[in-house]
Amino acid sequence: MRPSVTVESASASRVGVLTRGLRVTLRTVVNVALPPLCPACREPVEDQALCSGCWSKLCFIARPYCERLGIPFAYDPGPGILSMQAIADPPAYNRARAAVRYDEIARALVHAYKYGDRIDLAPTLGRWTAQAGRELLAEADAIVPVPLHWRRLWARRFNQSATLAQTVSAVTGVPVLHEVLKRVKATAHQVGLTQAERATNVQGAFRVPAEARAAIAGRRLVLMDDVLTTGATSEACTRALLRAGAANVDVLVFARVVGPAKSAI
Repeated sequence: MRPSVTVESASASRVGVLTRGLRVTLRTVVNVALPPLCPACREPVEDQALCSGCWSKLCFIARPYCERLGIPFAYDPGPGILSMQAIADPPAYNRARAAVRYDEIARALVHAYKYGDRIDLAPTLGRWTAQAGRELLAEADAIVPVPLHWRRLWARRFNQSATLAQTVSAVTGVPVLHEVLKRVKATAHQVGLTQAERATNVQGAFRVPAEARAAIAGRRLVLMDDVLTTGATSEACTRALLRAGAANVDVLVFARVVGPAKSAI
């Protein structure tokens, strides 16, 4: 059963849909007259998200990597090996996967998509993300996007994680559950916070409404976000979903922050 929404959140959602539709229409008109630009270097592009030069610099994540965290290894230690980080501080979620490293080019893509009204990037980002998460999605019952608080949704006009989830769903056929996870606390922006501050910032911020518990009980879920940094938001969302009865939660993002190449143990 689809969970109910508050008057405030429903109103914000309706306004967001109308605003998004107007913005897409205006962008279509602009694109007829002016070609879209590469979000990283501002060179004109046609049917691709990036120009050829920036595309060559985009760093996709591929094996070998930690099977739990998806962090790339410096060398191939063999199948099923975990990183020291995954063993020392295992996350609440089962596995995490990302399409690309969050470097200069990926950051430009995310910022253009998230803050620059470049919703036209969603199909490309979604395809790359779906490819990175194909193993997770093959076992999943549903995708759950990380929600925005209704005030931030009002200001931003769309939830970038939900739009990304829709594009991944279109590629894979895995359905999206939009209303089963709520952000009940208007948290501060995570940018610039330490790992401990990020964890404190999102503590108690997410909840599964009572009427939505039946929709996730016993189900294998893929939590969808745009960027994975310290994992604080993913941890908080995962714990809320598991407390509500989800059988398993994996995390799938477009980009993740990766430090120097790690060795396995």
